[in-house]
Amino acid sequence: MPEPHADSHSLDDLCVTTLRTLAMDAVQAANSGHPGAPMALAPTAHTLWHRFLRYDPAAPLWPNRDRFVLSGGHGSALLYALLHLAQVTEADADGKPSGRPAVTLEDLRRFRQLDSRCAGHPEYGLTTGVEATTGPLGTGAAATVGMAIAARWLAARYNRTGYELFGYDTYALCGDGDLMEGVTAEAASLAGHLKLAGLCWIYDSNQISIEGSTSLAFTEDVAARFRAYGWQVTRVTDANDRTSINRALEEFRTEHTQPTLIIVESSIGYGAPTKQGTAAAHGEPLGEDEVAGAKRFYGWPEDSRFLVPDEAYAHMAAGIGERGRALRGAWERQLQKYAQQFPELAEELRLIQRGELPADWERDIPVFPADPKGLASRDSSGQVLNAVARNVPWLLGGSADLAPSTRTRLTFEGAGDCAADHPQGRNLHFGVREFAAAAVTGGLALSGLRAYWSTFLVFSDFARGALRLSALMKLPVVHVFTHDSIAVGEDGPTHQPIEHLASLRAMPGLDVFRPCDANETAETWRVLAQAGHPAALALTRQSLPTLDRTRYGPASGLARGGYVLADPADGEPPKVLLIATGSEVHLALEAFHKLAADGVPARVVSLPCWELFERQSAAYRDEVLPPEVTARVAVELGSPFGWERYVGRDGAVVGLRSFGESAPMDVLLTEFGITTEGVTEAARAQLAAG
Repeated sequence: MPEPHADSHSLDDLCVTTLRTLAMDAVQAANSGHPGAPMALAPTAHTLWHRFLRYDPAAPLWPNRDRFVLSGGHGSALLYALLHLAQVTEADADGKPSGRPAVTLEDLRRFRQLDSRCAGHPEYGLTTGVEATTGPLGTGAAATVGMAIAARWLAARYNRTGYELFGYDTYALCGDGDLMEGVTAEAASLAGHLKLAGLCWIYDSNQISIEGSTSLAFTEDVAARFRAYGWQVTRVTDANDRTSINRALEEFRTEHTQPTLIIVESSIGYGAPTKQGTAAAHGEPLGEDEVAGAKRFYGWPEDSRFLVPDEAYAHMAAGIGERGRALRGAWERQLQKYAQQFPELAEELRLIQRGELPADWERDIPVFPADPKGLASRDSSGQVLNAVARNVPWLLGGSADLAPSTRTRLTFEGAGDCAADHPQGRNLHFGVREFAAAAVTGGLALSGLRAYWSTFLVFSDFARGALRLSALMKLPVVHVFTHDSIAVGEDGPTHQPIEHLASLRAMPGLDVFRPCDANETAETWRVLAQAGHPAALALTRQSLPTLDRTRYGPASGLARGGYVLADPADGEPPKVLLIATGSEVHLALEAFHKLAADGVPARVVSLPCWELFERQSAAYRDEVLPPEVTARVAVELGSPFGWERYVGRDGAVVGLRSFGESAPMDVLLTEFGITTEGVTEAARAQLAAG
């Protein structure tokens, strides 16, 4: 074991080496992982955590803590080593300290193993101290833009003279791969536009990627690019120079008008005898001999495994531990006084922290009268969104430059636009940046805010990575997608979604809603606002009749995902089931009445959310879709893929098996057979086959 180190500089060295060797040992024990980045970045990470980060390891969910996101999630061993060395306490399901360490040495020994808190890439909700799930490069850094927007928004709404409750900084540690990804370009451009001075990206410029030198594909002037975005850029030419790292972080702290990029030039796998500075140190264990050689270079016992000197724990505790405890204690005392002077605002903060909504949040959700002309579901959604947002002050969001089309603008008095000089605005303008919009919205949700964003359904493809992460993290984000079918007409196949509903439904943890009228849309918002996971809305551009709910099943049935909308009038059991979502429910109803006129008893089932329906009991599902009725027709303006779950192997699906065309909506529906006649004929064919 190394000799105790008395002076601070030597103790910093001790902590840096501890971080490096813990990361190497974890990767080697797993025989899997990425050791190179942790070995190179340990001095930077230690300096940030020990000297700057405003974070209390004993209360890791303290609302005004600085946020640290390891965007290059493949270097997760570094984050786990930091959490262990800082002795971060695990938070329980209620967000309270459990008394257990977030990451134990045993967790590190079980790095990348089943049920370990040290997963291959950091996972939000699995490991306390992980502020965001990262790994898909670029998305973590993009999410920090949302966190930084949230910090400014919270400060603008809740800070008062003498009460600075919010003012935290947000840090992302990213690498060459992150900055190659387009989402970071989108997010960095937005951050510069909004002048997010509380945001700092630390760029590990080691010039190595999996294939070798970054000169193979990445030779741009990153500093010039970020200056053009409106960022302050500073450079550290040696990742082991903690004095320069300290200076750069001080420069960030004193910058109040723009975000900061700190470029840290490093050597991947620093200390490895033969693999330092090579791609071999990136994505695989170093090997026992190389690990021993690196430890020898560091002056560390070569045969040690997971060694953490007591002095290292103590030194980290004297930095981040003491600083965080003092700051958090002062904040809590301030909050107590604040609650006495501003009880309503304090109650909002309590609800935000607990992930709850105000008691009367749904009081203004409208009930829409029956109307044969009706509304497009994007229009009814916009009305309901505004009704909910009026009563949930921390609900905010925006659009990827399509708010006039997606109807997602908050229009009530005081909503306003979120801008550099108006951070309290609740309408965000993401620009034509779908991927960043979804990632930033995730960052808002990770900060406790209720958030949504919107675009056309066909452009959900651009945001797929962030969509998936919102589901993986179980974030209550609302993804609003309009122009949901070939009914967009003349715009043609480039703008007509076909496979998108099936694709979204295939994603675990994402509820996909496609409401059939204004009241189902209202019920959709009522359900998803209370959910603890993400939802996607598929909404129409064209008007849909508002159904007369005295004739048909109540829209509240949406809360169960699917429900009986219409049954034979005389109580006769149905002989054929017509199952539909969204705009095609109306075709199913028209077919229902045609069949009834011919003496054919049918049932219409509205199935707006498959995921919710599947979570109901088997008894309820069989009640809605009786197993003995095998004549079944599904109708939806999208790919038939997946509908066999409900119509069976021999059932019929009236849908689309090709891309669309450019033509008026009515012409297209006739051309592709998505008509009342098409549904009626399919039903008759089913009955004949039975």
